[in-house]
Amino acid sequence: MTGWADFATESPELAAAVRARFEVRKHATMATLRADGSPRISGTEVAFADGQLVLGSMPGARKAIDLQRDPRVAVHSPTIDPPEDDPSDWGGEAKVAGRAVEAAPGEGGSHTFHVDLTEVVLTRVSGDQLVIESWHQGRGVQRVLR
Repeated sequence: MTGWADFATESPELAAAVRARFEVRKHATMATLRADGSPRISGTEVAFADGQLVLGSMPGARKAIDLQRDPRVAVHSPTIDPPEDDPSDWGGEAKVAGRAVEAAPGEGGSHTFHVDLTEVVLTRVSGDQLVIESWHQGRGVQRVLR
């Protein structure tokens, strides 16, 4: 698996742009899998600490229980609307996916996970084209224009 620091070393420009998208606002959206395999969407906060992309959770939260049972996770950055007068000035949106690895329980039983990455995607506008830059573990960065 690839931690954030390794990804950032391998693809520094994409990592900086994705991190900026996650830092534009405080709250991101996370997808986990319920016990029956159906998806669960939850709000979460993302931090970058000690070379890791970190997720936190209150004690006993359903999203933490989901991750303890099945560590597959996807996280979507906070979003902002493109400027109406110049959509190409939009910073875009970012998504990461991978496996959540739980750290030792925190204060009061809180949960902390870092994400071992399998996929990172940045979607933005350049001129009149949609630009999708993606990194997949073992494949590197690809860029698609639409």
